[in-house]
Amino acid sequence: MANKMIRVAAASVLTATLAASLAACSSGGGSTEPSASSSASPSGTAPASGAASGSVATLADWGQTIKSKYDGTEINLAFASHPSTDSFQKMTKEFEDLTGIRVKWEVMEEGYLKNKQLLDFTGRTGTYDVLMVDGFWMSEYGAKKVVEPLDKFLEDKTLTPDWFDYEDIVPAYRNGISKYEGKTYGIPTAGETRFIAYRKDLFEKYGKQPPKTMDEFLELAKFFNGKEKDLYGVSMRAQRGTHAASGLLSLVYNFGGGFIDQKTGKATMTDPKTVQAMQFYVDLLKNAPKDVSSYTHEEALSAFTTGKAAMWLDATALANRILDPASSQVADKVGFVPTPEGPAGRASALAGWNMSISSLSKKQEAAWAFIVYMNSKEKAKEYVQGGGVPVRTSVYQDSELAAANISYPVQLEALNDANVLVEQGISWIPPSPKLGQILDRVGYYVSAAMFDQMTVQEAAEKAQKEVEDITG
Repeated sequence: MANKMIRVAAASVLTATLAASLAACSSGGGSTEPSASSSASPSGTAPASGAASGSVATLADWGQTIKSKYDGTEINLAFASHPSTDSFQKMTKEFEDLTGIRVKWEVMEEGYLKNKQLLDFTGRTGTYDVLMVDGFWMSEYGAKKVVEPLDKFLEDKTLTPDWFDYEDIVPAYRNGISKYEGKTYGIPTAGETRFIAYRKDLFEKYGKQPPKTMDEFLELAKFFNGKEKDLYGVSMRAQRGTHAASGLLSLVYNFGGGFIDQKTGKATMTDPKTVQAMQFYVDLLKNAPKDVSSYTHEEALSAFTTGKAAMWLDATALANRILDPASSQVADKVGFVPTPEGPAGRASALAGWNMSISSLSKKQEAAWAFIVYMNSKEKAKEYVQGGGVPVRTSVYQDSELAAANISYPVQLEALNDANVLVEQGISWIPPSPKLGQILDRVGYYVSAAMFDQMTVQEAAEKAQKEVEDITG
């Protein structure tokens, strides 16, 4: 959402599944919001109308208005350790000076973050105001009412000025990782899709073009595998369990398959299209390094950046590391293309992180002010230059930023492919509160097929039964 989305470089229980995850949390007490001009209920679940009594036309005007109302208020944050968090922390002092709101950060590893957020909710402690929420968790958080619906905030121009520009957020992120049952529960802060990086020098040397279709992808992987000493055709994540399931998710929708029917919730592991995608994934990985079955996104990236693979398919959030000469031996030899088209057409991964408001927070408007400032179009370039992962169209189209990261145009193209699924009403992240269990068991049987412990068809049948048991 991608360390999943945007796990720019950290693995994690669920979002490691995406490439990009980390964890962050923040706790602490603090003053409550002033109640004189607030229409919020005692639980703090409703925003005040006309929260800003002054002008909000510019960021400076907005800051003065917010300060007049919330000066001295302290908000507590539970965030993942992530490049986006690092960038937000760099921007915090300016926010505090502008608004008078004090920010108390708690940052931790992602797997611990979710547990802490849920414990805070189930214990009704209400320690946190702003939560960093993985797109993988949004269905669960929305269903359990861990987080507050945000549409009421977005629709109030006094709370969300025009310069925030919600519509500038990439449609795939806006509609694909932050909603549950039609309601908005998060503002995307860092995201990722997946695409292919390929060795331009090798492709030029052998007169090859980068793949546009899945058939071409497999053909090229076979061609380059062993073509030169210690060279393999492709590198991907494939470690037993969630990583193998995540790798399969990179391809399955392009074949028209999926893990569950998103309308009925029934398992679809034995759907012929899902089986075809699983077979393709297993066949593709026969052209990967011999130890690919142990690869998370980190090992897959390392194999490519050390020159061991002609192609790599994984998270866009990792592009910076591929293009960094300090960490990549192929930084000046790389090109990018979107995930290839499959028998069912174009599709691409979609994952990432959101900022959400805890449903237990009694300081929701101050929390929203933090979200508006940090995620506004006004501050987007500063955020990315500070190491944040982009989610806005304007950032991808910024000439200065695009010159610094040549993958930006292809990333935006891949995100358009990801939006194909969104427009079809399909979530790339299978919407189930029991997603972690589903990924683990699907990945287990995919790995078994990779090791020739069973056929792909047998693996699909066993995965079908387990997913049925999990989903009830």
